[in-house]
Formats: sequence, C-alpha cells, structure tokens
Amino acid sequence: MIVKVFYHDKCFDGACSASLFTRFYRERIRKHAEFQYQGLLHRAGALFDLGKFTGDENAIVDFKYLASEKLTWWFDHHQSAFLNEEDQEHFEREESNTKFFDPAFKSCTKFLATIAQSRFGFDVEPVAELVEWADIVDGAAYESAEVAVAMQEPAMRLTMTMEANQDAAYIPRLIELLAYQPLAEIVATPFVAGQISPLLERHQRSIEIIRKHSECTGQTIFFDVTGYDLEGYNKFIPYYLHPESVYSVGLSKSSFRVKISVGSNPWTDAENMINLAKICERYGGGGHARVGAISFPPGDFQRATQAAQEIVAELRAHAARHHAK
Repeated sequence: MIVKVFYHDKCFDGACSASLFTRFYRERIRKHAEFQYQGLLHRAGALFDLGKFTGDENAIVDFKYLASEKLTWWFDHHQSAFLNEEDQEHFEREESNTKFFDPAFKSCTKFLATIAQSRFGFDVEPVAELVEWADIVDGAAYESAEVAVAMQEPAMRLTMTMEANQDAAYIPRLIELLAYQPLAEIVATPFVAGQISPLLERHQRSIEIIRKHSECTGQTIFFDVTGYDLEGYNKFIPYYLHPESVYSVGLSKSSFRVKISVGSNPWTDAENMINLAKICERYGGGGHARVGAISFPPGDFQRATQAAQEIVAELRAHAARHHAK
C-alpha cells in the first residue's frame, strides 16, 4: 500500500501537517503503509497534475481541494480552500469521512490533530510540541516582531530552511522526522544544521534590502524586491521595520512566479480589518482573512505591479477610513 501525501511546499505548517498525517495514518489506519511526498505550490495556471496522483491512496494537506476521485484524504484550513464553487459543492457532497475543512483553525497541523483525535482516537500528546509550534508559526502568534525576526527558536530556523529550500528531497526528509523527534534535535542534525549559518546571514541581508525598498504610507507598507533573489524572506520583516503599519503588500519573484504577498501586522491594535483573502481572490489568489498571496506567471511584472498598486491603494483608503489615530 502506497500513500502519497501532497503538502503545501516551502511551508512549516505544510510539512508538519504531512508528518502528522503520516504518524496518524500509521497508528490508526494502516501500520505498514509506504509513504511518498510531493510538495505543492501556488502558481499561475493549473495547481494540480493528476498524473502525479499515483498512490493507492492520495492525501492533500494544507492546500486547496481537488475535486477528483483520485483524492482520498484532505485537510485544509485556508479560507480560500476551493478553486471554484463547483469544487466546493463537490466537497459538500462528500460522505467519505476522510476529507475535512475548517478555516477557524490557525494551522492545518492543529486542525488535523483535532480531527485525528476526535474521530479516529489518535494520541496527540507525543506531537504536542509540533502542534503548538505549527500554530505559533502559521498563526503569527509571536510576542513581538523582534521575536519573530530574531530566528532563535528551532521551529523558526526550520521554517527558514524550508522557505529557502531548492532541494526537492530536503522537506520530505524533514517530514519523516517532524512528528517523531523534538524540534531541537532535528535542527541539530547535520543535513539541517549546515544550512543555518548561511541562511542567517541571508536573513540579515534581506532585512537591509527590505529596509531600503519599503515605504509605509497610510499605515500600509509597500515593497518591491523583484530585483533580488529573495524568495522565502521572513514575512515579519516589514512589520519589524514599520511597527506603525496595519497592512503590507510586497512584490517578489522566483523561477516559477511573480508573487504579491498581502498581509496585516499581527501586532496592530487596529479594528475593522479588511478581509485580505477576498482581495486576493479577485486576482486569482487567496489565503486567510489576515494574510494572503497572488501568483502571476514568471516575467509578468506589469500585471503583477498593476495589481499590487491597486491593492495598496485599496488598503490605504481602508486604513484612512477605519484606522486613523
């Protein structure tokens, strides 16, 4: 029996969800299953290649729903979990008891643990640290921007390596460990530890690049770092640099997309926050109420820049109406 697990790639919560699903499946469904892992990324165009769903069972965790008979298990917590209304209706007709969705959860890992415990009798105590840190990382539940940018905790350092990763085998190696070993032990393993020092140096450079290329007007930050190799920068840097901000909009690039990151300051006391997922959905993206993203084809800077400028204008107008101090 081969179980193929598709997970949100370059994402701490995505990897933790895949690892937790693996342990849950082995302990409560089928002990001797063989697991294979495939990362999924948001990009312009088709998100899924059905030809890769080759497992005897196929699972997707922390990523959009696939309306296909090839999908056996699904867990997600994103508000923008469905590509269209037809997919949502397909899910709502499901009676398999193996596909689950709840956008009220901060992390997919916590959601998966809750379902596995309540419906399948899974023991969550051995994975308590993993669940706690997935909730902190994906829910941006740090004490301050300074703590979020300091990169001292093992979970934050693992996140840093995942977001910067270019090796297709790296995160699957982590998935095999995350639900079974303490995070501090995993960070100390040679294949992880060797990456930390150069990535911390890169992290410091990214702070200075974003400092140079960002501005905060109308409580909304805008920065364009498409001229740099900054795929996977720490998303809390803008709020660390501009603590007075409510929202941020950033343009970045990689080999497979131009990305608009749309976020809100986790430490703001502003009220009447605008739903960022709904804004991103208008441009083909999505996410959560407080953070989202949009992907454009590589090289499509003009359309991405125009969309970013429109979103910045909308957020600044909203802040002027609702968050004036």
